[in-house]
Amino acid sequence: MNTQVKVKAESKLRNVLKLSGKKGSSSPHYMTPRRVEFDWSKTKLEWIPDQPFASHFINELNLILPAGEFWFCRLYNQALPLITDEKLRADVQAFMRQEAMHARAHGGAIEKYLNSHGIETERNTDFMDKLFTVILADKPYGRKVPKFLERRWLIFRLGIIAAIEHMTCVLGMYAMENKTWDEAGADEMLLDLLRWHGAEEVEHRCVAFDLYRHLGGGYLSRYYLASISFPLIFMIWADGAAHIMKQDPRFAKKKPSAFRPWLWREWAKVSKTGHLPHPAWLFMKELPFLSPLYHPLNEGSTEQALAYLNSSPAYRATQQPKAVNAKAV
Repeated sequence: MNTQVKVKAESKLRNVLKLSGKKGSSSPHYMTPRRVEFDWSKTKLEWIPDQPFASHFINELNLILPAGEFWFCRLYNQALPLITDEKLRADVQAFMRQEAMHARAHGGAIEKYLNSHGIETERNTDFMDKLFTVILADKPYGRKVPKFLERRWLIFRLGIIAAIEHMTCVLGMYAMENKTWDEAGADEMLLDLLRWHGAEEVEHRCVAFDLYRHLGGGYLSRYYLASISFPLIFMIWADGAAHIMKQDPRFAKKKPSAFRPWLWREWAKVSKTGHLPHPAWLFMKELPFLSPLYHPLNEGSTEQALAYLNSSPAYRATQQPKAVNAKAV
C-alpha cells in the first residue's frame, strides 16, 4: 500500500471510528519494524551548540526510555493471547519489535555516548528499572496479585502505556517539526535518533489505545490513569535532567533539582528559544487524552512520519549492501 492510499485510509478511519465504536485495530496500515545504526563517536555532550540546558534535558530521554520500552514489550507479550482482532494482533507484534529497537538504540546512546563523556547514568537508570521491574511488575514489590485481579492489573498497566504513548506521539511530532535545532547546528546523529524514534511513535500511536480498549479499558479509568501518569512523567524527566546538569560545572551554583523553582523557570525560559517544548505547551497537548472523544488518529500525521522514516540516515544505513571481501570470494 503506497503512502497516498495509506493517508486516504487514515482519513476515512477518522470519520468512521467515532460512529462504529470499533474496538479492534484502528491503525491505517501495517507497520514496519526497522533496524537502525548510530555512530556516537563524533557526537558532543552539548549536542545543541551553546545550549547546555536543552542538551542535557533532552539527553535524559536516553535514560528514561529503555526500561519503559522493554516493560511495554513484556506486557504486550502477556496480552497477545487475549487479542481476538487479527489486525490488532499484527499491530501489537510490530509495536513490540519497534519498541525493542528503540530501547536498544537509546541503550547504545547511554553506553557509547553519555558514559563515554563521563556522565554517571546509573542513578537515573536504576530508578527507572525499579519503577518497571518492582513497582509496576507482575508481582509489585514481590507480592503476588490475587488471581481474580490479574487481568485488571494487566489492563491498569496497559492504560498507563496508552497515556505514555500519547505523550510520545506529541513529542514525536515536536521532534520532526522543530527546525530550530537544525538552524543551530545540532548534531545530526542525535537529531536522527530523536526523529526516527519520534516518527515511529507517531506511526504506531493507535496501538496502545486500541489494545487498552480491546481488553476492556474504559474512559473513566483512562482519565484517572492519565491524571497520575502525566505529572509523574514530567517529574521523572525534570529530576533525571537535573542529575545530569549537576555533573556540569556550569550549573554548580544553581544546584539543579526538580524540587527547586530554578529548573522549571529555566525550562520555560529555554523553551522560548525553540530548543525545548514549553512545559505549559506540553501540558495543554496532553489534555485531549482526557476527553471521552479522544482518538489517537486525530493526533499527528502518518504521512509525515512515514516520509521521515523512509529518509532516516540511521535506517538507510542498514539498507545499504555490505561490501564483499574479495579475498573471501
